[in-house]
This record gives sequence, structure tokens and C-alpha cells, in this order.
Amino acid sequence: MQIVYSSRRGSRDIEHIGSAHDEAGLEVLRAVARQRLAAGQGELDLGLERTEVGQRSAGDPLPITSARMGHLWDALTHAYEVLGFARAAGGDDVFRQLVLARIIEPTSKLDSLRVLEETGVRAPSYATIKRRLPVFSQESWRQRLAAACATHAGLGPASLVLYDVSTLYFETDTGDGFREPGFSKERRLEPQITIGLLTDATGFPLMVNAFEGNKAETTTMLPTIRAFMAAHQLPDVTIVADAGMVSAANQKAIEEAGLSFILGARIPEVPYVVAAWREAHPDQDINDGQIFTQPWPAGPADRRRDHVIYYQYRADRARRTLRGIDEQVAKAEKAVAGKTTVKRNRFVQLSGGTRTVNRALEARARAVAGLKGYVTNLAACPDGTPVTAEFVIDAYHRLFQIEKSFRMSKHDLQARPIYHHQRESIEAHLTIVFAALAVSRWIEDRTGWSIKKFVRTTRRYRTIEIQFGTHTITAADPLPDDLRDALEAITRTTRRAH
Repeated sequence: MQIVYSSRRGSRDIEHIGSAHDEAGLEVLRAVARQRLAAGQGELDLGLERTEVGQRSAGDPLPITSARMGHLWDALTHAYEVLGFARAAGGDDVFRQLVLARIIEPTSKLDSLRVLEETGVRAPSYATIKRRLPVFSQESWRQRLAAACATHAGLGPASLVLYDVSTLYFETDTGDGFREPGFSKERRLEPQITIGLLTDATGFPLMVNAFEGNKAETTTMLPTIRAFMAAHQLPDVTIVADAGMVSAANQKAIEEAGLSFILGARIPEVPYVVAAWREAHPDQDINDGQIFTQPWPAGPADRRRDHVIYYQYRADRARRTLRGIDEQVAKAEKAVAGKTTVKRNRFVQLSGGTRTVNRALEARARAVAGLKGYVTNLAACPDGTPVTAEFVIDAYHRLFQIEKSFRMSKHDLQARPIYHHQRESIEAHLTIVFAALAVSRWIEDRTGWSIKKFVRTTRRYRTIEIQFGTHTITAADPLPDDLRDALEAITRTTRRAH
């Protein structure tokens, strides 16, 4: 069957609908052709007499008895099973449906029933979901999921693990001991909780913990690391974290625990090795990407391993830092001159009632512009090769992967549980988001697509069932080549894993 849209000037615009070999197939093609011609517009009923065929009029469209996002749901289910979540969750269908529904369309637990129905999946009752949430909030439940993630990541001794924290705020005015006001990543004043996320070197989630909203970030890392190592019998891991996550006491505790680390190092003054280089090369600028190595051996009384600090200079980093210093100094000069009010400014020095620009601090800031420090106590790389500056710096820069996971959980999966008020519900919600994040990262890794693009593209291609008399006919839109390749990559990997 073909549709002729126009035959202007002897040129025909023809679309081939398909070929039929029996009366049922022909009727299906007629129904599809009518839908294509109508292009989503309703038909004007002219009251013309129609010929009856069985119990329906010949002009009536065939009823669609079911529609299912089969490609999307099957792909997500494959990922869920490959990660071992089906086994870790004991085959719990409610948990699986909540996790996958959150990937398809992040919404409330009640509205997730609508998402499942639109997907073509038989949804549980809301009473069943509420009854199961306390189970999902249990620490043992999340530990089984974390164990599945660790198995998938293939962690071993001295494996790189990334750690960072973020905050989730709530639409409430008063704290309750768990949701408490604190330093907010989103600069909010509402009560919040602190979330600690542990990932592997690729950003794949390994463990998530929730802490009180007013708990210091630096005190969350070691409990999470210890709990993870104990759960998986790991003698050592290499922690990679930003300088803001590590206080002096925190680093000392990491040392005492005998753990390896790669940390960002604060640079309050010009490092000795950099000052020595500048003194030896007074007329030469530091080359872009140049690295300075400063050993820091442990003393006789030190209870730590030998450290090595690497300082890297980047011209682009220096340019951005110096521009920021210029702007802050300009504001400080206006504030000192009385042209603007004194606000928070690192270069404004107050002594009694006198305001001055802190030129010494400005000089120190300019002297270290472009330098970034990285400190490690790692004696060898995970594969046994000696530690190099390139390995340490590259490992530290992998922290953008954990930042990507946080962005995905907050935006694509909408992790912020603004209306939950019981800790049990909050913990269950975070467990669901954790599993959804792992499935999403797996899909992204296999397809090379963002999870948002994958869901938005795949959900458009449905499998429908059409009723024609006593016959049920299945139809589906043809898949584009890029989507077919993405789905094949998922299925192929799944078969290999099984």
C-alpha cells in the first residue's frame, strides 16, 4: 500500500506503508495510512453512511489494546541485572520498578505509578510501595547493592576510589537532628542533609551515606571509607579527594589508618622547589605544564609514610586566577577609598578603624597563581609500577567523574527529597537514587550517550498491539541505526556478562 501526498507538476510524493498478504494485514495498513494522512488531526464526521464489517464500521480506526516502551524497559532491565541488583535485592520487583521508573522520569513515589503504566509495565499499588519502603531504607539492603557495585567495578588492593560530598536541602523551616542547617553547596538556608558519595576511578558509584546537615564535610570521609573496606575485606585503597575535604586532623587519621591517598594540597606560600627554580632562572617564565617535585620524607617521630608533593603550573589557571585577583583588588581599593561599602574581601585589611589594602597578601596570591599542589603517600601504582607525577595528577583530575555523578543524581535523577520528613523515607529514597545512578552510569559507559538522551530517544519507540476482530496484531516503529547500535551494545555486553 502506498500514499500519494501530491502530484503537482507531474512529480508524485509517495510514501510506502507496507505490503499485506491477507485481509487482516490489509486492514492494519489502512488504519496506519489513515493515521499518517490525518497527521494527528481529528476527522470531521459528515454523517455519511458506513459499511459495517463485523461489529465495527469500515471507517473506524482499529483499537490499540496496549502500548509498551519495550526497547527502553528491556535495556534498563538488562543493565539492572548485569550489575547484580536483581540478585542483591532478592528479586524484589517493587524495588526494580521504582529504580527504573526514576531513570525514565524522576517523580514522586505516587506519580511513579503513572510512569510505569505509561511504560507498559504493570505497576504495584501505592500501599505496596509504602509497605516496602522501610525495607529499602535498611543499611543491610544498601550494603548488598554496594557489594554488587564493588564486584562490578572489580576493586582490589590499592584501587583508586574517589570521595566527595554534597548537600540536599528540604522545604522545611525547622531541623530535627538529621535535617539541620549547615554549610550548603547550593547556598540555601533551609535544613539539609550531607551526602557522601564514594565512586571508583570512572565515577561509577560504590557507596552512598547520609549524614546530619551540620556535620563537617571533613569528618564524613573516613567513616565511609572504613565501612566500605570492612564490607569488602579490602586491606587498602587509594583515596582521591579534594583539598577542601581534608583537614589536618582528617589527614592524620587517614595516615593512622594506614591508607594510601592522593589529595589536593593547599599552597599558602610559594613552595620551596618553585622559589629555588625562580631564583636559578630569574629571567625565565615557568613553562605551561611544568611540574615541580618536592619529596617530604617522614621523620623519626612521624607516624606516617613518606610523602611526595607535586606542583604543576598551568598558564590558563594563572590567567584565570590573576583576573580574579585584579577584580578583588579593584573592589578592595574602592572600599578603602569609601566609594563602596566594605563587604567580604580577602584583600581588605581592618586595623582598628583603619581600612587598607593588604598588599602583602596580594603579592603572595600573585606569586602562587597558576600552581596546583598534589600530595600522595602512594609508593606504587595499583599495577605495581612506580608512582609518577603524571599518574598522581591524572588520578586527581578524575574527581570530575564524581562531580558528574553528583550532577546526574541531582538533576537527571532529581535526588533532592524536598518533601520527605522521616529519616526512614529519606534513606529509602537515597537507596533508590543510588541504584538508579549505577544503572545510568552503566548505560552511559556502554552506549556513549548521556542517560537523558538515551531515555528521551528510546521512549519514543513503542511496541503496540492492535485488535482486529478476533486477531491481535503487534506493530512497532522501525528503529534508527544509531539507536539500534546503542541497544545492541547493551545486549551484547549483557550476553558476555552472563
